[in-house]
Amino acid sequence: MYYEATKDNYLISTNLALIDIAGVHQYLSEESYWAKGITSATVEKSIAHSLCFGMYEEGKLIGFARLVTDYTAFSYLCDVFILPTYQGKGLGKWLMQTIHSHPELQGLRRWMLATRDAHGLYAQFGWTPLDDAFTKRFMQLHNPNVYTQ
Repeated sequence: MYYEATKDNYLISTNLALIDIAGVHQYLSEESYWAKGITSATVEKSIAHSLCFGMYEEGKLIGFARLVTDYTAFSYLCDVFILPTYQGKGLGKWLMQTIHSHPELQGLRRWMLATRDAHGLYAQFGWTPLDDAFTKRFMQLHNPNVYTQ
């Protein structure tokens, strides 16, 4: 079963069959700062194994967000975008409202994300930066060139 929300002539849906994988790949590989060079196969696999929210205008993909989650305790929000021609219309805020209201994501203990420039959007929904003491608990294994090898 999938989750949907509508507003004016826009639709947000978790129905994977609606996602324009080529459109998501184009944005991530060419326009995003976080996934430059990502392959289409990697995008397709990430979508297949995540809870994805596609945003559409008359069937055309105009926005996207992906959650890696266990639906119980943790969720990592990533690959969030609204196409540039649709920005400034409140659609990013509506996308976040829709994600936060998804019934299977209620009661999660922790949500995480990484952003370079959208702190203001996420702060509207209660997201806060990690404090220094807390960040020292986290570790990472990072391969920043994985998409360009």
